[in-house]
Amino acid sequence: MFLSKITVTDFKNIAHSDLDFSHKINCISGNNGEGKTNLLDAVYYLCMTKSYFHFPDSFSISHGCTATALLGCYTMEDGTINRISIGLYDQKEGAENKVIKRNGKIYKRLADHIGLFPIVMVSPSDTVLINQPAQERRRFINALLSQVDKEYLHQVLRYNKILAQRNKLLKDMEPNEELLSALDSGLSESASYIFDARQRLCNSLNQTISEYYRQLSGGSENVRITYSSDLYKGELAQLLQNSRERDKMLKHTTCGVHRDDILFEIGNEEFYPVRRCASQGQQKCFLIALKLAQFSIMKSLNGDVAPILLLDDIFDKLDMGRVEYLLQLVSGNSFGQIFITDSNKVRMKNLIDKIGGECKVFEVEKGVIREVQ
Repeated sequence: MFLSKITVTDFKNIAHSDLDFSHKINCISGNNGEGKTNLLDAVYYLCMTKSYFHFPDSFSISHGCTATALLGCYTMEDGTINRISIGLYDQKEGAENKVIKRNGKIYKRLADHIGLFPIVMVSPSDTVLINQPAQERRRFINALLSQVDKEYLHQVLRYNKILAQRNKLLKDMEPNEELLSALDSGLSESASYIFDARQRLCNSLNQTISEYYRQLSGGSENVRITYSSDLYKGELAQLLQNSRERDKMLKHTTCGVHRDDILFEIGNEEFYPVRRCASQGQQKCFLIALKLAQFSIMKSLNGDVAPILLLDDIFDKLDMGRVEYLLQLVSGNSFGQIFITDSNKVRMKNLIDKIGGECKVFEVEKGVIREVQ
């Protein structure tokens, strides 16, 4: 599966682009702020129906415009073509502001699209996974699992809906106890599935990330991932019952999988938080290793179909030896279609020459994208 063609109209600073891609490597160069990342975000948006950067949809519409449109043509394993179109409009009262079609038919639920065209993105913004609160790490886990497990996505959406209902009820002066119990039962049912899926995933990530990190860092230290959840203490229904009085006093739900976290650690015999104890270079290697582990797991769970891989400006803080190793790795047969951005045209050209193989090169300037022959 690969993205063979994209048409972008009024998406961020890209007024209009109509591009044909290589099924293997696509290199995009240009100075910072010209639109390289915006092109990759358009590719991500087509796969996930939202921006990689968690901005409101309105931020994706070019300044001064009232709508944006994306069209992608995907060539599947059996040679068939899937056409995905997305129309995004300024929010108007009573009007649909996002319309997504597959082969001309509108999706009834956006969730039905997630996972059809698996994708992994590596970006400088991934530092939020290390430096920001647990919400960012839960988003990472949810985005990964939602692409390989439809039931997981369903259970997360169900859990969040019930959680919102419970939190609203807790704001009442005297919440209805029977209704609270019914909501607790629903939360516990969904939480059990979410907890089991996250636990399995973190175990798999932990097994895979260490090898990628050693190869990328060249160091002697190890890294590990630890899953933290209230549900290690017992069934959520009982935990909610135990915390009910506190929840009524604080007027929100204080336990559950919405509080889960993933701990990133580095060390050998003793392990320490990556956020506090790893250098910038080590953190960069950790994040790339994490995303490569994500890629490996998604491919395995998706019937050996390789996700599209987006590598956005990842060469800073990596020496040329590790950059070459990374590109040699991702250009191998186990990887599929790849998009790479870099502001250094000379470095990009030298790396392309060393890798060889099929490749297309694009240059971006002020939102205008052209293929370099």
